[in-house]
Parts: sequence; structure tokens; C-alpha cells
Amino acid sequence: MSNFKEKLPLFQSNDVQISNVVNAVWSIANTLRGAYRADKYRDVIIPMFVLTRLEAALLPTKDEVVALYKSNPNTPEKVLENKSGYKYYNTSSFTLENLQNDPNAIEENFIAYLDGYSCRVKDIIENLKFKEQVRTLAQSGRLFTVIKKFSQIDLSPSSVDSMVMGYMFEDIIRRFSENEEAGSHYTPREVIALMVNLLLIEADEELFVDKKELKILDMAAGTGGMLATAKSYIRKLDTGATVRLFGQEVLPETFGIGQADMLIRQEDSDYFVKTDTLKDPDPFPDKKMSFVIANPPFGQSWGGKDADDGVEDAVKRDHNLFESTEGQQGRFVATPGTGDAQLLFHLHGLAKLEENGRAAIISNGSPLFSGGTSSGESQIRRYILENDLLEAIIALPGQFFYNTGIGIYIWIYNKNKSPERQNKVQFIDATEEFVPLRKSLGQKRRELSQDNIRQILKWYDDFKENDHVKIFDKNEFLYREYTVMQPLQRRGWITEETIDKAKSVPFLAKLFDEYQYQELLEMEPRSAKDEKKLQGFEAGKAKQEVILDALREGITDDSFPNFESFVQVIKDLLGDIKVTPANINALALAMSEMDKTAEVIRTKKKDKPNEIAGGIVYDKTTKDSEIVKLTEDVEDYFAREVYPHVPDAHYWFDEEKGYGAEIPFTRYFYKYQAPESAEKLLEEFYDLEAELQTLLEELKHD
Repeated sequence: MSNFKEKLPLFQSNDVQISNVVNAVWSIANTLRGAYRADKYRDVIIPMFVLTRLEAALLPTKDEVVALYKSNPNTPEKVLENKSGYKYYNTSSFTLENLQNDPNAIEENFIAYLDGYSCRVKDIIENLKFKEQVRTLAQSGRLFTVIKKFSQIDLSPSSVDSMVMGYMFEDIIRRFSENEEAGSHYTPREVIALMVNLLLIEADEELFVDKKELKILDMAAGTGGMLATAKSYIRKLDTGATVRLFGQEVLPETFGIGQADMLIRQEDSDYFVKTDTLKDPDPFPDKKMSFVIANPPFGQSWGGKDADDGVEDAVKRDHNLFESTEGQQGRFVATPGTGDAQLLFHLHGLAKLEENGRAAIISNGSPLFSGGTSSGESQIRRYILENDLLEAIIALPGQFFYNTGIGIYIWIYNKNKSPERQNKVQFIDATEEFVPLRKSLGQKRRELSQDNIRQILKWYDDFKENDHVKIFDKNEFLYREYTVMQPLQRRGWITEETIDKAKSVPFLAKLFDEYQYQELLEMEPRSAKDEKKLQGFEAGKAKQEVILDALREGITDDSFPNFESFVQVIKDLLGDIKVTPANINALALAMSEMDKTAEVIRTKKKDKPNEIAGGIVYDKTTKDSEIVKLTEDVEDYFAREVYPHVPDAHYWFDEEKGYGAEIPFTRYFYKYQAPESAEKLLEEFYDLEAELQTLLEELKHD
């Protein structure tokens, strides 16, 4: 076999002409004005566009299929599929064109036409909820017009291949989906082109052995654009490998379009499944994938009130299964914050890869750094890095998507890295690699040219550092979090000022709430419950005053440099008043301040994490934390970063909670730009003022 890498990069045409057809479809939408709100045009246009394409593919064999069915209505489905040439058929004698022959029966005949499709297309029609629209169209007098106009559009496979169809789907849905969330629909084709080339350029050659089956998964497939593009590219390599596509999509509409496209391209539509990747059982449990390519939704909730029913329970069950089997079963090593499921999709993709498989997954910036040390996000990153799964992250510019202007990152995973990449992570800053669009498409104002893609691939393949490329040991992003505290050195005072501070101590503040008390006092009549609450506040106020009065008995100009002694003084002042030791300590803390001239409190008690070390008691109010990379000696770090500022600091490490991972991508490419001098800014201000004055003078004379 010739080296397939010599054929890279692979591209599709950049000058695909779709405007005539798309504009024609868009004009049909205008005929719905009055019967539909503008945001509902898609409920008609998208299903009709799909049906037009499905019918166009069937027309060459239509009469033969109908004749065969009429001769024997019990003809097996497989026989009819073979006759049609596709994995679907239509036994109705109606077409979009001949439906127009009887305008008076257009609704009845159109329903018969829809019912004539085989089960796979009926499933698509159901997911698109199109039958619900037929009656509305008929009653408003639009059905005939819509059918007529779509019958005049040529979408036959001989005229419009799958690639061009993909562009058309993309543009039509974009026009009807300007306000959708990022990642909800289409990823620009040039971004997919980059992702596929990235997957292929470091792929194991064993994947491309003649007759080997390559399996490609998109677990957030949308309409299947990523899968279609990936397959078309791999076919260009002409290696003899068989390519099989697997898609998972939860939204009915996009699933319907994707399934239709699979049927038209004669793919096995049984592997394009309507399912919730996070909630439902794996539809391909016995399949491991050669490649995973995906753009999961950004900011989709998997838990809490914004999550779909059942998702949170399913995710937690999967996580518990992973933990109980020590990773032998389940996908989710940890769970991120409930408001963003991106990293769960990453874990699903990794779980589906075969041993030499690769993945390219799009994310926004959040998965790089969100969450604290012990958070699920941090632990997922830790798992990915410790298992050496992450090969590279590529940062792309903003304004690439149709419905969001945010910058995006491509995560490249590899379960079988080349020797030079093992235990390494490559960063590529490609945020300046783009060309502006001549005309904006929604929020998309930029695109990748073929030269841009070549440049990014070169950086990636060369695996050498430069201004745009950084290479790190994986441990660079793994860290320990240390608790840092200072010795308990506090000086106490008993003054009116410190007693006033004591009022904010939680147990004392809870005794009496002035606002609630006044509300209850003015309430007439009061329920028994409210009366009891009022009495409780009155009793609490009395106890509060007793405590404060007791403290006032100790007012002095003297200070107390020994905190333990100060606590005892507070205790003695309170005498028989029932106050717990913890609350007495809280009062003493509120009435004291950290003071390095105060006495260090020492004890004979054993060392205790975050409290006692080396016979010294540490002050919990000074509790802080420091993040130390695994690649750095902790003492060296503290000698450089902490001890010069806090010489008597002590640190503890919590084995269970202290390990984490963060990938601060942008930090490594940050370039300081000095601000403009005051003189330069003032000069620019005077120039603008002069320009404005000139314009005002010109207006006076006009």
C-alpha cells in the first residue's frame, strides 16, 4: 500500500455553488406568510426539502417499484429496496409533480403519497412532525403552491451530489436557526476538513489495510455532516478500507435530516440512531471505533432543573459503575458541574475508541480550566492526562460558527501515540489563521482557507516549537493543591468596638433578627406558629443582651497577646451563661486580630491536618491554598513563592482531594503589550477633538 500520508491534506471544493437552489427554497418560505410565523417556516420548508431529495433519488426506478408492489402487496421489503436501488422506497403512484393534477384532492393524495414511503422514511416524517403541518397548509390554501414549487427544484443525485447536498442543508438550516445554541447544528465544513486531516495525519497505518473496516462515530451527530465529510475524504485516499458510519442524535428534526441523508448516500441508516448519548444505553455496545469526530453542544445541562428528564440519574449511575468497577465498566470517571456536559461527551468518545483509535472533538474554552482541584472537571482532565490520551489542542479564531462568535478548541485524542508524542501534549495557537468572508453568514465572518489548513497541519506534523506551537510534558498540567496556614498569633481586645464585631458571630446574630421581629410584632392576627416565633425572638434578644452585657463587664484598655488566655477570659466573663466552647472560640476570633507580635500558641497534642504541626497551633482564619505542579519540588516552590512573604507558613497536602489538572492554554501564548503612553493618548484625544470641531464648522455652513 502506498503511504496514505503522502496524499494529505485532503480538501473538498471551496467554490460549491448552492445559492440558486437555496434562494429558491428561501423564496418558497415567503409563500407561508400569514399562515405561519416566520420562526415556524422551518416546520414546512425543511421536511419538504428532505422529501424532495428523497423522491428525486427514487424517480428513475419509481414505476418499477410501484408495479412490483401492485402485483403483490406482500412483496418483501428487501426486494422492494433492491428494486429502488436504495434502502427505502415509495409504493404510492403519486409524485410531487403528478399530485398537482388534482388540486381539489391535494391534501388526501399528499397524505397517501407520504404513507407510501417505507418505514425508514415514515420514521423521518414522524421525527420532523410533518403530517401535523399538512392540514395547516391545506386549510390555508398553501399546500398546492408549496408542492408545485418544490417539484420544480432539481435535487436528483445525478445533479446534486452528497457533498453539495450537505452544503445546502447547512445553509438552509442556518437561515432558519440563527438563534440556536452553539454546537446545536452545523460545524463549518472547512473546520471539519481540518479535523479529518488532523485525525488522518497521525493515524496508525494499520487502520488502512485493504478490506479493513474503519468505523467512525459522531455521538452528537446533528444532521451527519461530520460523518459524511469524513467518509468522503477517506474514500479519496483509495486505500481499499471499508468505511462505516455511526451517528447518535437526540433532536428529532436534525435526526430526521441526518437519517434522510444517510439513506440517500446509501449508508446503513440503522447505524444512525435517535438516542440521548448521556442518558440512553449505548446503541453500539459491541462496536469500538477507529475514529470519533464530534462537536458536542456547549453549556448543555446534564443535571439540575435545566436537564432533560432522566439524564442526571443516568449520568450518576454511569459514574458509580465506573468507580465500583475501577474503570472496567462505565464511561464517566467523574462528573463536571451540572451546567455543562461537554467533558462527558469527551469521555464517551474515549470509551468508544479502539486501542489505536483517534478522536477530534470541538469544545469552547470552559473544559480547559473550569472547576477547582477536587471538581469533576479537574478530575476528568487528570484522568485524560495521566492516561496519556491527549495528543494536542488547537485553538481556532472566533466568528467561525453561524450562531456564535466565540473561539473554539479542537482536542485531539490518541490511544496509541507515536513514540515522540508519548507523555507529551502539543498546543497550537491558530487564532490568527483565517480569511475573512466576503459576506457574513449569521455570526460567521471568518473561514479557514486551504492554505490555513496546510499551515496548521504542518505545525502539527512537524511537532516542533515555535511562536505558534508549544510542546509540554503531560505532567505540566497536573498539580497538587496544598493548604497553607500561619501560626495562631492573635491579639485580643475587649472594647465597645470589638464587642460590636462580636454581634456578627453567627450563633449570636441568629438569636435575634430585628427585621423579622418587627414584621411579627406588626402582624395582626398572629398564628400560633408566628406567636411562638415572636416569643423565640424575644427570648433570643434577652440572651443576646445578657451575653453582650457580660462581655462589657470586661472592657479594658489592655490587650491579650495570648489567644488561649483570651479565650479563657471570654469564658470567665460569660460565667454560667450557656455557650458552647465552639461559640466561645468564635467570639474570641471576632474580638481579636492576627498580630505577628502576639504569642505563638504551642501544644503537646499530636499533629493534626490543617490544625497542628510540630507542636504549633495554626490559625484557621489564615487558611489559603497553593497550586504546585507535579513537575516542581514543593519546597522549591514555597521557597520561591511563599516564604519570602510568609516565612512562618506551613503547608499540608490532602491525598484524597489535593490532586488536580488544569490546562491554561492561553497563558502560554500571552504576549504583553505595553499600554499607550499618556502623552500619546492625549495627542490622539486632541486630534479627535480637532476633527470633531472641523465637522461641526462644516455643518454650520451647510
